[in-house]
Amino acid sequence: MRHQRVGSSHCVCAASLAETSRVRLSTYRLVIFDMDGTLSDSFPWFARVLNSVADKYRFRRVAAGDVEMLRRLDSREILDWLGVPLWKLPRMARHMRALKTQQIHEIALFAGVDRLLADLAARDITLAIVSSDTEDNVRRTLGPDNARLIAHYACRSSMFGKRAKFRTVLRRSRVPAQQALAIGDETRDAEAARATGIAFGAVAWGYAHIDLLRTYAPDEVFLTLDDIAEKLA
Repeated sequence: MRHQRVGSSHCVCAASLAETSRVRLSTYRLVIFDMDGTLSDSFPWFARVLNSVADKYRFRRVAAGDVEMLRRLDSREILDWLGVPLWKLPRMARHMRALKTQQIHEIALFAGVDRLLADLAARDITLAIVSSDTEDNVRRTLGPDNARLIAHYACRSSMFGKRAKFRTVLRRSRVPAQQALAIGDETRDAEAARATGIAFGAVAWGYAHIDLLRTYAPDEVFLTLDDIAEKLA
């Protein structure tokens, strides 16, 4: 069954939601980060290589004027718009990972990630990363100091396979789902978190537009990286 976005008729009292959010944020023992668009500023690289991948795998090219429209579509709607059948995804993912490995030096962390990870680790919050990328690429982008702060890596996720990766992290960390928070920038992150019983924190600086992510009723919205440290305090 596809996700049903939350309309105004289904909203609950905002004050009650805010209070629930404050209570939950104070009890998180595990924070699971997405990588691309959440910790790493990979979208400029992605935009540069996308049309070469489109030509190779024969799907619709993306013009500069299409980007903002696509940021307001969920993951399946994007695939439909591009004309990408699900059976092509594994081959495309392998190709994209190989391209990124060759060009990983072009991708940097967002400013403030170093400070954020160090701050959370100093509070004894267990940190994990779930990504569709390879663990080696994730570690190279993080750099050795940041990589050492991450207790659990669950990488090479398929496009819609993050639910299994979240479960793997929960099992390895021995933290119950109700004490975990998944932070990401795409609708598939929100769907996987909900399916696993993990709270979801939406970020405003990633691939998907924050207005779209808000329709998934995130437990928390982070407008800046600094918001994460402040709200988890």
